[in-house]
Amino acid sequence: MRRPGGKLDVLKARGVLGGGRAIIPRIETASTPGAQQAARKARVLTGYRPTGPLHVGHWFGNIQNMLRLQEEHDAFFFIADWHMLTTDYDRTELLPERVRDLVLDWLAAGIDPDKATIYRQSDVPEVAEMTLLLGMITPLGWLERVPTYKERLRDMAERDVANYGLLGYPVLQTVDITIVKGELVPVGEDQVAHLEISREIVRRFNRLYGGVLVEPQPLLSEAPMIPGSDGRKMSKSLDNSIGVRDGEEQIRAKVHSFITDPRKIRRGDPGRPEICAIFALHRQFSPDILESTEANCRSGALGCVECKRNLADRIVERYRPFRERRAELETAPDVVDDILAAGRAKVRPIVEGTIEAVRDAMHLG
Repeated sequence: MRRPGGKLDVLKARGVLGGGRAIIPRIETASTPGAQQAARKARVLTGYRPTGPLHVGHWFGNIQNMLRLQEEHDAFFFIADWHMLTTDYDRTELLPERVRDLVLDWLAAGIDPDKATIYRQSDVPEVAEMTLLLGMITPLGWLERVPTYKERLRDMAERDVANYGLLGYPVLQTVDITIVKGELVPVGEDQVAHLEISREIVRRFNRLYGGVLVEPQPLLSEAPMIPGSDGRKMSKSLDNSIGVRDGEEQIRAKVHSFITDPRKIRRGDPGRPEICAIFALHRQFSPDILESTEANCRSGALGCVECKRNLADRIVERYRPFRERRAELETAPDVVDDILAAGRAKVRPIVEGTIEAVRDAMHLG
């Protein structure tokens, strides 16, 4: 548990914990002040599978949203280690280090344990019991039609992942949300359908047993598509990503490997920035030179090598504070255990209340 005056407080005082805006500027929302004030009372839940280091796609797709959510909502962020088993069931020896790394990455990015509840899925054993119970009322056809299941089978064809856990992950996802009474779940517009099955399961449970579970609502969030080195969406599984923990030379080498406009063979050839992965990243990292980069690419005045070098310079500098904070956090060996223990203690009474209500509603004693 957290100790007064301990390492966590020292790190907070030195600015190593919290202070996410020192790394990422505030993200303005379109909500009115009144709506924001009302939303602050809502509990938002999101989770991460500990499948490896954070990359640039995660940063713009999730981390920035999490920094905003911890300011505006009752934020619950969990490490979904049981979800990792759906595809990495044969790599469990990696779990302890991956969980630790993910928590440290969150902290270095500015996730503040004083503002958000951070906990590990497997520290809440009631999740497994409730998943069994909700699984009993979930039609098989609902699970088979979820697009993510077929997408995972296609994208991971080299691995045997056609298992019960992957098929049933929407039930586990539903429990993750409802067991802590999550009201809002951040999703992109293309993910609303993935949350809808959770809402259907909740509605079916409540019809059968009474209005016990909170029906979660989607919290639409903007997440730009960040391309990887091959032009597809940046992903660890596709080996096309730039890690936010990568060193300077790694970043430069990875940026250099990105494909660009195939018609732009040499400097002087006119380019098409709208189809170039490097220019898509410039949109996120280089607002100061974005217009000139676009104009000079189209005219041929800017070669791809120089364009990549400009981008690499900005990526290196963007994540320098993150890497420095991450290195300092590494010097506090108990920080992850302390934060997960505090998160477990906070969610326990909520979880116990939910599972007791579910058991009573189902007449299970």
